[in-house]
Amino acid sequence: MKYLSSLLVAFFIFLQQPSIAQQALQGAPEIKSPELAADGRVTFRVLAPDAKEVKLSGEWLPPDGFAPGSVSMSKGDKGVWSYTTDPLPSELYTYSFVIDGFRTTDPANPFLQRDVATVTNIFIVSGSPGDLYKVNKVPHGTVSKRWYPSPGLGMERRLTVYTPPGYENSKEKYPVLYLLHGAGGDEEAWMTLGRASQILDNLIAQGKTKPMLVVMPNGNVSQEAAPGEESKGFYKPTFMVPKTMDGTYETNFMDIVRFIESNYRVKADKSNRAIAGLSMGGFHSLHISRLNPNSFDYVGLYSAAILPRQQGSDPLPAAYDKIDETLSVQKKNGYKLYWIACGKTDFLYKANQEFRERLDKLGMKFTYRESEGGHTWRNWRVYLSEFTPMLFR
Repeated sequence: MKYLSSLLVAFFIFLQQPSIAQQALQGAPEIKSPELAADGRVTFRVLAPDAKEVKLSGEWLPPDGFAPGSVSMSKGDKGVWSYTTDPLPSELYTYSFVIDGFRTTDPANPFLQRDVATVTNIFIVSGSPGDLYKVNKVPHGTVSKRWYPSPGLGMERRLTVYTPPGYENSKEKYPVLYLLHGAGGDEEAWMTLGRASQILDNLIAQGKTKPMLVVMPNGNVSQEAAPGEESKGFYKPTFMVPKTMDGTYETNFMDIVRFIESNYRVKADKSNRAIAGLSMGGFHSLHISRLNPNSFDYVGLYSAAILPRQQGSDPLPAAYDKIDETLSVQKKNGYKLYWIACGKTDFLYKANQEFRERLDKLGMKFTYRESEGGHTWRNWRVYLSEFTPMLFR
């Protein structure tokens, strides 16, 4: 009887293994997708025996407007469709399938990321910079999700904090980078889409970046936390939320700084604070740093939005008044690095060029980095990996 019971337990455990049970009991072929070859070629496969057309959509393909391009896959034996790329440069890539017009993720690949409300699969081609985005055998920092009080916003809010390797066993105080996301993002974006902890772990291990805390707040002031992680429950994320760029976030940002400096071992002075962000986060970094001109010695604008949008005939919020005057005060107080980066085909390229001209007229020094490509995480991961080695030197 004991032997029979053991067999039944083993059988039910077997059934719970989808990659085994479905293939063994239903006769479905084993699907390996994506399959990476040593030369950088990648083969994708999906089982769709009744489909009339299957396409692969990937960010390495020529874009279709703002969307990734697509290519037709070929149907083979037993209804498995496949496609093999040319050798791809080292990078982290996203992709999905389009089956008879229906966009879906790859059922053979459990590794996903969410960008606003779009979920796609990911894979990494080894080399540079791809290896920087991998979990390697190096000392690792700690990533935590912390709730903090924001008196200015009248709520408890969540942020993500990266502490460097060895923080827990050390008495040392560390500098801090405040790293801000773009529109549609939240406190999870830089971790999932930007691979921030992997980049920091690897650069610190290589001796290229000084150990530091990285604080990744939620820049949407109407949210307590990322969708699904707050008291509002599960709802579909949207690209822009109320009060996102109306000055409220900028004027209450120091609540975050005070929380970090009261709860972590950090160096609480201007020379040990940096602020940077992408797109909307670059916009926030620009305005937070000029509104607090003696708080940050390092400022990074990645593909930044620059000026607020005028809402009809309404006056601009007070936070966006006297931009030149506050920039001049920031210049007078001094800083160590004002870093601007933008892709040549970014839709914000012109705005960034105009901002550079504005800084030139004010005599405000900055470092400019221009890259290929547009408004993409592919660029922003590179910018983070180039910006952090320049900090706190």
